[in-house]
Amino acid sequence: MSPSDTHGSRWNDLDRPPLNAEALRRALVRPDGLWTSVEVVGSTGSTNTDLVARAQGGAPEGAVLVAEEQTAGRGRLDRAWTAPARSGLFFSMLFRPGERVPAARWGWLPLLAGVATAAALARAAGVDTALKWPNDLLLTVAGEERKSGGILAERTGDAVVVGIGLNVSLRTEELPVPAAGSLALAGATTTDRDPVLRAVLRSIEQWYEKWRAADGDPAASGLQEAYAAGCATLGRRVRAELPGGRSAVGEAVAVDGDGRLVLAMAGGVQGVVAAGDIVHLRAASEEE
Repeated sequence: MSPSDTHGSRWNDLDRPPLNAEALRRALVRPDGLWTSVEVVGSTGSTNTDLVARAQGGAPEGAVLVAEEQTAGRGRLDRAWTAPARSGLFFSMLFRPGERVPAARWGWLPLLAGVATAAALARAAGVDTALKWPNDLLLTVAGEERKSGGILAERTGDAVVVGIGLNVSLRTEELPVPAAGSLALAGATTTDRDPVLRAVLRSIEQWYEKWRAADGDPAASGLQEAYAAGCATLGRRVRAELPGGRSAVGEAVAVDGDGRLVLAMAGGVQGVVAAGDIVHLRAASEEE
C-alpha cells in the first residue's frame, strides 16, 4: 500500500485541502499590481511548460499558474520533480521585464525568486530558509540542511517564466530521496498552502518592483546583498560540476553582479561559475 493510500485517495486527504482559487485571486490580483491572473488546475504535466506556451501566445506579464499536482515537473537539467497531490506548492509566473531591464540582467530573476521566497517563508511559516546557489531552497530538518524546494527559469522571446516547487506537507515516507525535506518536517508553524502561497507571491511582487525600478541593477535594488546574506553556499568549500563533465573545487566567496558564483581556488586563482551543479563539501574554515 502506498503512503497516499493509507490516507485515502490522493484527492481526499483531509490534511491536504485544495487551494481556494477565488480567494487567491481576490487577495493577489489588483489593477495596480503585478499579478494579472491566478489560475489553479487540478493536474498538469508541468506548469512551466504550460506557461511558456502561453507566453509564446502573447499572455500578459503577471500570469500565475498553479497546479495541485504535477505529473512531469522539471528541475534544472530536465530532472524530474515528483510529489503527492496537494503536498506542495507547484506554480509558475510570467515576467516581461521590458526594455527597462537589460536582457543581461534577466538571469537575476530566479535568484530574486529565491530571496523573496525565503523571506516569505520566514514570515508565513516561521522557518529559516537558506539558498543554495543557484536555485535550491534549503530547510533544516533534524539538524541537517535539506533541499525542500527548487526554482527553474526559462526564457522565451521577451518573456521569462519562473517556476517554483516547494515541499509543504510531505511526510518522511513520501520524500523522493532521504536528503529532501518539507515545511512540515522543518517544524513550520503552518502547512496551510493558501497563506504560504499568498506570502510568497506578495514577496516576489515587492522584490520584482524594486528590482525593475532600479533597471534590474542587483546592487542598487539591494538584491545582490540580500542574496549573499541568505546564501548557504558562500563561505563553503564546494565542488562545481560543470557542463562537459568538468569540475572545479574551491571556496565560494561571492556572487558577482551577473549572478555568477565566484570561487577562490588553489594557487590564488579565482574562477566564476555561470551554470552548473554545486556540491557543498564543508565549511571553508575547517581543516583539509
